[in-house]
Amino acid sequence: MNLPIRPISEAEWPAFCDVLDEAFATTFHPVQIDRFKALTPLERTLAAFDGDLPVGVTAIFDFDMTIPGGTLLPVAGVTAVGVLASHRRRGILNGLMRRQLRDIKEHGESVAVLYASEAGIYGRFGYGRAADNVFYRIPKHGSAFVANAPADPALRLRTAVPAAAREEFVQVFDAVLRTRPGLYTRSPERWDSLLADEEFDRRGDGRLRCVLAEDDGGVRGYALFKIKRGFTDHDVPEGEVRLIELFAVDPAAYALLWRSVLDRDLCASVYAWNRPIDDPIQHLIAEPRHLNAGTLDELWARLVDLPAALTARAYAAPAELVIEVADEVCPWNEGRWRLSTGKGTCERTDDAPDLTLPVQYLGAAYFGGRPLLPYAAAGLVTEHRAGALRELSAAMAWEPRPWAGLVF
Repeated sequence: MNLPIRPISEAEWPAFCDVLDEAFATTFHPVQIDRFKALTPLERTLAAFDGDLPVGVTAIFDFDMTIPGGTLLPVAGVTAVGVLASHRRRGILNGLMRRQLRDIKEHGESVAVLYASEAGIYGRFGYGRAADNVFYRIPKHGSAFVANAPADPALRLRTAVPAAAREEFVQVFDAVLRTRPGLYTRSPERWDSLLADEEFDRRGDGRLRCVLAEDDGGVRGYALFKIKRGFTDHDVPEGEVRLIELFAVDPAAYALLWRSVLDRDLCASVYAWNRPIDDPIQHLIAEPRHLNAGTLDELWARLVDLPAALTARAYAAPAELVIEVADEVCPWNEGRWRLSTGKGTCERTDDAPDLTLPVQYLGAAYFGGRPLLPYAAAGLVTEHRAGALRELSAAMAWEPRPWAGLVF
């Protein structure tokens, strides 16, 4: 269908949200809709209209996101992508995604990022799987730490009402923001959403709780969590701590906070559903099998302005090579590019390519968390000069691994 696509007006906001309600098979509370509106610039929404009815929608959040090297880069946080079931398979999503990418380029952002509700959708629009997360379900009986776990006698724990400790959360988060690619700046409205604690926010898990690690100099970390209470038929406690996020500025504070949630009274386990793939807790638990770990895709990334994106980030190793890029959705990226990490340049060239690859694999590697060699093993990348792909993969690698943390 060749439907008109444009940003929505203020009056069209309820209809925009109705599409999301249908597409995501959920029912949003009016307060949640108001919070979402506070986060969403209407001029960066898009809707496809069948007459006066929005039938497909998407939106963008404005973020500054950490990229390899610690730079904060303006990125487009793509969100709220949905099409009514009555209008699927008619090219509406394709039209929305292509229009949105053109708008992002015109807005001056070189990278778009998103969380995918279905992981198979966005590769065809040039997005690559740039980060993974790990989830744990750790039983208290198997949570002993290694003998040399870090500790600091100056540290102490403090329980607080999360809303009252907000400024301390911000202080810790801002201190760690530039240390990991993928972390992004949080507006006051984003913090409002994270700390919201109405009954409908709890989903049966109890109220929002927090614990802070501090010394005489101030706060050094915090953990946000909920508790899902439970008891066996024989009245044995089997509650579960639902860890929402845990940040610390140093290893001792990090270990103390984890110890606090793992040792929670009346709880038999901790469920942490979204942690970085290289989370240090993996090395603190003495018996790592008790982590019961699993992985999922987390952040997806798309290079919208390829030379601008590739020259913005730092590199872990030198690379000098010609990359031939295929990008049908954003044709301005197509062609051959000479990347010189030493000079910090990425320029068009007519020279013979050292390798050929689709743009989504550069997006997957952009934040430093996805090696490129497996794509060649899968037959998806063509190497014209032996060693070129290894050279690029080593240059784009980064530690710590990328992770955005807070789903948007």
